[in-house]
Amino acid sequence: MTDAAASSAPAAAAPVAPVAPGVRPARPVRAQHVFVVERTERLSPHLVRVHLGGEAFDGFVEAGADQLTATDRYVKLLLPPRPGLGLQPPFDLDELRARLEPDELPVRRTYTIRSVDPAARTIAVDFVVHGDEGVAGPWALAARPGDLLQLSSPGGLWSPSDDPAVPDLLLGDDSAVPAIASALESMAADARGLALIEVEGPDDELELARPEGVELRWLHRDGARPGRVLVAALRGLEPPTSPLRVFAHGERGAMKEARVVLHDTWGVDRSSLSLSAYWALGRVEDAFQAEKREPVGALFAD
Repeated sequence: MTDAAASSAPAAAAPVAPVAPGVRPARPVRAQHVFVVERTERLSPHLVRVHLGGEAFDGFVEAGADQLTATDRYVKLLLPPRPGLGLQPPFDLDELRARLEPDELPVRRTYTIRSVDPAARTIAVDFVVHGDEGVAGPWALAARPGDLLQLSSPGGLWSPSDDPAVPDLLLGDDSAVPAIASALESMAADARGLALIEVEGPDDELELARPEGVELRWLHRDGARPGRVLVAALRGLEPPTSPLRVFAHGERGAMKEARVVLHDTWGVDRSSLSLSAYWALGRVEDAFQAEKREPVGALFAD
């Protein structure tokens, strides 16, 4: 797909169709953009950064002007399910569905935008990699300058507190490192808070810019189930005695346990809590996204 040229005249607001009780409204269809790989960086044994540029940059930034101010800004990537199929963006999904088997169609993967560089006209996306496991990680490992990547306009909601009297508590595993890193570097100089980040081991730690009043603790899994060390560290904290804001994102089972601590035990109001599962152990993204609409995928009871 390619984006249609934007009209200079303001568009009339489309009428909103009523939604039946108990039926989820359809999510808006985000515009698609085809970026060009500029370069890649191996940040750690399990993290690869891909810098993306090209003619898509200006349209992407314009389409996501509001969402790109959030530090949890994200995009939906469209990737070939495996090498050797000869699929190249832009993808015409209707045409591909007519001639390919279902397991040969491009797949969607959700990733956080680590940074936007207006001067270089590039965006950076960090990929967690584990050898040849999955789809997006192997793609990032194999990416070379000139390769194409199709992605959606960005979404995003959360940014750190702008009140120095209200500290931020940031929690996450490898998948949340880009969002937490972006949040830390965007904080005011007088910000206060704590960031707990779980990674496999010392080699996966990164140098992250942050205010002096925000403590960063790296936690090492050392082969344990993802999220177990993170939740243990959370349980070991003293409950807050004053308001705070929380950003907690990572493996679904761990985030359910984090909810018990943060919301059920500590009493952090949901309006001050950004809690979400970025992934689920043993699930590919298609199954993980589908389960969000089922009880197993819910982090809260309602």
